[in-house]
Amino acid sequence: MTRIAFTLIGGKTWTGGYNYLINLLRVVTRHQPDALQPVLFLGTDVDPDDAQPFKTIEGVEIITSVSMNSSRRSASLLRSVFLGADPAIRRLFNQHRINVVFENAQFHGARLGIPAIAWIPDFQHRELPHLFSRAAWWKRELGFRAQIAGGRTIMLSSEDSRDTCERHYPAAIGRTHVVRFAVPLVSRPDALAVRAVREAYSLPERYIYLPNQFWQHKNHLLVIEALALLKQAGQSIVVAASGKQLDPCKPEHFSRITARLATAGVTGEFRLLGLIPYEHIAPLMVGSVAVLNPSLFEGWSTAVEEARALRVPLVLSDLPVHKEQATGIARFFNRFSADSLAEALLAVWQGERTVATDKSFVPNQEIVPVQRFAKDFIDLVRYASSQHHQALKITS
Repeated sequence: MTRIAFTLIGGKTWTGGYNYLINLLRVVTRHQPDALQPVLFLGTDVDPDDAQPFKTIEGVEIITSVSMNSSRRSASLLRSVFLGADPAIRRLFNQHRINVVFENAQFHGARLGIPAIAWIPDFQHRELPHLFSRAAWWKRELGFRAQIAGGRTIMLSSEDSRDTCERHYPAAIGRTHVVRFAVPLVSRPDALAVRAVREAYSLPERYIYLPNQFWQHKNHLLVIEALALLKQAGQSIVVAASGKQLDPCKPEHFSRITARLATAGVTGEFRLLGLIPYEHIAPLMVGSVAVLNPSLFEGWSTAVEEARALRVPLVLSDLPVHKEQATGIARFFNRFSADSLAEALLAVWQGERTVATDKSFVPNQEIVPVQRFAKDFIDLVRYASSQHHQALKITS
């Protein structure tokens, strides 16, 4: 089997990346158990709670090493850039017979000696540069440039991301590959589970669910304006919003949200749930009138994918990637117009919706996209490996 190295993605600062890695490893080990041997490298400083979910995934080998500690990350990156690789990381990978490396926001060097796949979730800094400080913009930009110049096979989650990548980085043309992720579901929360979670957050029986981090590009302020318009028109619609209430790039942003909630008079309509356990997301989705994503930018939305798999109605901003992901199954609105969003929210609110009683749901009904996700990823790993060995033959 091909032994592929992973390092921790995200965590408390980016739950989307963290959940993506958990999902990817579950899909690969469940649907193609004999194709790859995932090896997850963790630092000795990793929070045990962050490591625990990976220990429950049968088939994942976990290696703990000080070489992966966060305190070494900056020095390791400098060695990778100026020496071509961090000797300690290269030695660690070779010691554990790694055949391919999976990178995200982490560059192991152009002379690592092992084929590498760079997963780039999105190009938000290029499309919405005003949301980044100069330092944050260049940190992302230099990382992407290093991975492209370093000969990585570039993995993207949508055709929209591929178009954006090749437009901004022509050197990547010919090395970009789309692997659309899918969410494996084996069951749908029943009415009792839905009710228990709903009551835990003191939510009414009818609500629209918005599961996004409170980052500026997630466009929560537009939702507040739409709810204010609806309330003025005599329509009271509840939106329940979960997610980490901090934008690392704009720390003051959440204060702007709470202030606008008060001045708009919709604190009762816009419910703040905070950062919730992952296992509460599906019940909240199933119990909702619809799942809302008003985002100004996405690479491929995990929340949309989960809602689609659960067959929950969707209300989405008119991003090209949203239309690629959910055309025919979602209601779209102008992402810059509170009036357009208000109209979409009212339409789903007034439509019929049976909550948590849909007996037609069949476990694993979404098996085809999940199997496609596993196959496409494994095919890409094999491709990256073969391209690396062909290059070695040419140079030798």
